[in-house]
Amino acid sequence: MQLLSSVFRFYISASIHVAFAVLALVGISWIEYDLQIPNALWFFVFFGTITGYNFVKYANIAGLGHRELKDSLQSIQIFSFICFAIVFYLSFRLSLDILLVLGGFALLTFFYAVPLLRSENLRSLTSLKVFVVALVWAGVTVIVPIMAAVIELDIDVLLTCIQRFIIVIVLTIPFEIRDLEFDVASLKTLPQQLGIRRVKALGVSLLFICLILEGFKDEFSAAYALSLVLVTALIAIGLMRSEKRQSKNFASFWIEGIPIIWFGLLLFLSKLF
Repeated sequence: MQLLSSVFRFYISASIHVAFAVLALVGISWIEYDLQIPNALWFFVFFGTITGYNFVKYANIAGLGHRELKDSLQSIQIFSFICFAIVFYLSFRLSLDILLVLGGFALLTFFYAVPLLRSENLRSLTSLKVFVVALVWAGVTVIVPIMAAVIELDIDVLLTCIQRFIIVIVLTIPFEIRDLEFDVASLKTLPQQLGIRRVKALGVSLLFICLILEGFKDEFSAAYALSLVLVTALIAIGLMRSEKRQSKNFASFWIEGIPIIWFGLLLFLSKLF
């Protein structure tokens, strides 16, 4: 039991779970647009997510002199280095235009953790944190796969990108509610500015907008539309149950895992319609 608990903690702490979530969103784009995505891109996104997230999470504490902290991070650092090496190798198997776009999102991730302006990083700039995360996720899971499959970026793709941007924003709200007691006031996160009740109302409203946008697409997919309705309902339930005092794995496992559930649901529904 202790071994399973240690494996699970590493699975969450090393960002493997979030990497599967991002990969699931790529899979959703793959199904929605029937894309031909190079195998190298699937692996690049997975290992790149692990590398990027671990860099963001641990960049500010990896250099601290506490022996206990260093010991606890050592395995994650080694794992992240291996993932980075894999990403470096895979970069030679992707086209230059895809690498340039991915490089742009990588820079956003880099400056999310590293000081950019006045000794501040993007993470510390007022209210910007959630939008940077949403932009990177939407770009990597919609724009990049579409480009890799050599599909035209039309209005449907734009709407899907906006939907993905909205969904990621709402998915981050439970994390920001959880961190209310720890975030400094200068961050001015959405829960800090609006309060828990209002930010939940905002999240639900955004989810309704996400559903409405589906009606403006030229190509209608019953499987995707139904999966979108079900997953927005699931996100809304998770959002409404979010509080400052959450169970340890509520946000980091259950909320983070909703894209994985969405992918499985869409994969099942696509076989029925």
